[in-house]
Amino acid sequence: MVRVWRWGVMTESATLGTHPGSWSAWPGEEDVVQTRSSTNGALTTRWIDHGSGRPVVLVHGVPASAGLWRHVMPLVGGRSLAWEMAGYGSSIPEGAGLDLSVAAQADRLLTWLDTQDLDRPLLVGHDVGGGVVQIAAIRSPERFSGLVLTNAVCYDSWPVAAAKASARMAPVLRHLPDPLVRRSLAQTMRRGHDTGAMARESLEVHWQHYAKYGAARSLMAQLTSLHARDTLSIADRLPDLHLPARVVWGVADPFQKLGFGERLAADLGTEVRRIPGGSHFTPEDHPDVIAEAINELLAS
Repeated sequence: MVRVWRWGVMTESATLGTHPGSWSAWPGEEDVVQTRSSTNGALTTRWIDHGSGRPVVLVHGVPASAGLWRHVMPLVGGRSLAWEMAGYGSSIPEGAGLDLSVAAQADRLLTWLDTQDLDRPLLVGHDVGGGVVQIAAIRSPERFSGLVLTNAVCYDSWPVAAAKASARMAPVLRHLPDPLVRRSLAQTMRRGHDTGAMARESLEVHWQHYAKYGAARSLMAQLTSLHARDTLSIADRLPDLHLPARVVWGVADPFQKLGFGERLAADLGTEVRRIPGGSHFTPEDHPDVIAEAINELLAS
């Protein structure tokens, strides 16, 4: 089935529109986006598939979904696969009863890749998804052609104070009514985006899944699974990874500070590409910068 994301809402269609709020297409070309899934044992994995050529696997963070990459994918000069973590987005039901930690998600990513005919894909990660791809790359470096990280969790840069507080209060907070959860997410989006307009668009894209599957319960399941030990456990192996890498960072990020991006870049043998004034959700605010870094590695 071929569908189009319109602010993250799936509608049946054969082509990709270019109106505000939709995915953007290359001028003069039809653009097709497929939502796909595969089942391995009892777990169904979902991803958004776009384009052709050398493969790029993109992994979102929290509180987001595969739709985080909606503005990046049309700009990538290869085949983009926006993989959705169990327990997030439209895959929230698949996360019930599962370990949603970053390390466990990295295991699921590698297991899913076993089912896909992809020749050494490039890994791209944002926020918690950046932690997932770091761990996956460390565990199986020979399977990947490179790494792009943008405002990613790393070392002990996370969970941020608000996430830690929410996790401690999860037994109470998981019963909050949806309007209060939406208000909290709206504040997070506004802090993490460069503009109010993109913050509102982002909220509409990602909120729909929380609203459908139980916002407070779903968000608390995600936040209580976040542990810095996952990235700390592989931190000393990053300098020995020896994969081509790009690190792109919004320097005004209130959640993942630039200093962590600089350390990450140094360990990976590259330099930080700074986005002046850029906040946290760089794939939504600066898709052109993210796509440029991806395309550089695809061409190298």
